Amino acid sequence: MGVVHSKADGDAKAPPAAGGSKPAADTAPPPMPNFSFAASAAAVAKEIKESERPNYLDLPQPVRYEDIQREGIISLKPDTFEGMRFEINKPLNQHFFLSHSLFMGNMELQTGGRQIIKTPVGTYEFGATVVNEPQTFLMLGRIQTDGRLSGRIKYDITNWLGLKVHCQLANNAQQSQVMVDADVKGSDWNAQLKLGAPSFIGANYFQSLTPKLAAGGEFFYLPSSPKSGVGLALRHTGDKHVATCQIASTGIANMQYTHKVTDKVTLATDFLWHIASRDVTATVGYDVTLRQCRLRGKADTNGVITTLLEERFSPGINFVLSAEMDHWQSNYKFGFGIVAGE
Repeated sequence: MGVVHSKADGDAKAPPAAGGSKPAADTAPPPMPNFSFAASAAAVAKEIKESERPNYLDLPQPVRYEDIQREGIISLKPDTFEGMRFEINKPLNQHFFLSHSLFMGNMELQTGGRQIIKTPVGTYEFGATVVNEPQTFLMLGRIQTDGRLSGRIKYDITNWLGLKVHCQLANNAQQSQVMVDADVKGSDWNAQLKLGAPSFIGANYFQSLTPKLAAGGEFFYLPSSPKSGVGLALRHTGDKHVATCQIASTGIANMQYTHKVTDKVTLATDFLWHIASRDVTATVGYDVTLRQCRLRGKADTNGVITTLLEERFSPGINFVLSAEMDHWQSNYKFGFGIVAGE
């Protein structure tokens, strides 16, 4: 009986033809490369680049025009004195504070030349401060035994509008004055209007141009003189530095740079140029804060060296040493004091 082969069996047993192609599994094309990871990385890099681009519609609010050099003033203008100073600050409650200050030292009288005449002076000052809880209202006053009375009132009407009143009364009418300031704040700018007596009118404006750069100007007018002036200013703020530049129509140009070396050490430089007289003064200052003391000082090209040391004896009690040497005018000052209370 013959054996019958099916077509399928014949195809399965038949050898592949010479020079024929490989099976379909071997001839399938390679898989396409996956670009999803590269595309996502490019998208993330684009988002980071766009986030670093400054948004000129969302700029920070700059400092006030009169405070553009506040970081450098701490190092370049320490509060030095000559003689003995004793201060007591006592809080009666959260809203009311009292202060007592006793000073005995010398008062300098300029003679128009290099010679300086010093006369002994002693004063006692009593002060009171009132502040409310949200700190929208502040009122303080100081009175001295020589008859001088000074006061200050600060009131924030809204988040964008505030008023300040400064007054000083003395036995001499020329030393008495009153100043009223109106502060207006915007999202990326601030402005101020000043009115003073006997005669002073001023205004300033400061605007953020980029997240780190701000520019502005000021104007003042003295009706009694009459005299007026215009000033321009720039301020650049970095992570560890602040640079400012100011120029005024009165013939003064000033540049200042403050650098925070560490969390405890700050250095500052100042360049002051009187254009009319061509008088130039360069100053270098420092501010060092340690665990128990704070040291500030400066030295300028006029030969003046200043140092102020504040030593903390215990919480609430500080010992102060002050020294200043003026080699050009042969003027030397030394002072010490104690400050009790915060």
